[in-house]
Amino acid sequence: MNTGKESAQQDTGWLAFVTSLPVDDPASRMRILRTLESLGCAVLREGVYLIPDSGDNRQSLARLAEHVARMSGSASILSVAALDEEQVRQFRGLFDRSRQYDELAKTVESLRAGFGISDPGSIARVIAKQRRQYEAISALDFFPSAARDRAHEAIRDAEEKVHSLLFPAQKSGRAASVEQRYFRRLWATRKPLWADRLACAWLVRRFIDPEARLLWLEAGQECPAGAVSFGFEGAAFSNTRSQVTFEQLLASFALDSNPTLLRIGMLVHYLDAGGTPVAEAPGVETLLQGARRRSENDDEMFAETEKTFDLLYEAYYEAPASKG
Repeated sequence: MNTGKESAQQDTGWLAFVTSLPVDDPASRMRILRTLESLGCAVLREGVYLIPDSGDNRQSLARLAEHVARMSGSASILSVAALDEEQVRQFRGLFDRSRQYDELAKTVESLRAGFGISDPGSIARVIAKQRRQYEAISALDFFPSAARDRAHEAIRDAEEKVHSLLFPAQKSGRAASVEQRYFRRLWATRKPLWADRLACAWLVRRFIDPEARLLWLEAGQECPAGAVSFGFEGAAFSNTRSQVTFEQLLASFALDSNPTLLRIGMLVHYLDAGGTPVAEAPGVETLLQGARRRSENDDEMFAETEKTFDLLYEAYYEAPASKG
């Protein structure tokens, strides 16, 4: 964790980054400004930026100053002390993240209206996005506050609720154990990527482990220890005589009660292993081929095909009938 936070809480001092950037290189100029923003610096005025004093922040600014000098610009790092308590409050106010936390918490809490109505997998993806945003904000939060705690609690509560919707059998103990073992894991499959492996990766990210990291293994490459392998012989989840890996995942994670996913499973089965024809299969296959051709790497291809499976799910999905 950034040690700048500890120093800031004690008001040990501040660092001012005073810079003059060359105007004839707008691209480099923009990179410098974005770097200052990514460090969490506040703008005092054009060319003058403030940040709490700490060893990490000093090192980061020193490296940035060297980079500015190589651009034929200039940069100085000054140690600054607040004149009085009022200026301390003013300086701290420049780093107040409360509004960002409050907006994030409101967004998360608004999702409650969809619990039991909207697809829980879609809600899980939104919550995962909000958690990543929370982590990005808190990484630059030098003065943690009650607003930060409220946002964290809202995300945690929403995650627990949506997990209970995704895993309705959680009370049995077995489902809870499965969920814990396969949360925020590294998931690995082999190249080449096609229907079943791509659909499995989509299923993992959307319904099983929204924070999953994905690894595409080369032929013969050893699967890393601790990774959850899928979609190839010897993997933790793989094809059987009657099912493709996508269908195996549905059964393993109690998702086979979802008729929309079962319908996608039939499509993936036909594309990967043949069998009963599915009307949409030729169109989906064409989209996958298009994604392969327009993508420069496997990550890009997966990102493109995620959209295909998202749209397919929305097309197939039927909201539960309202009671009463």
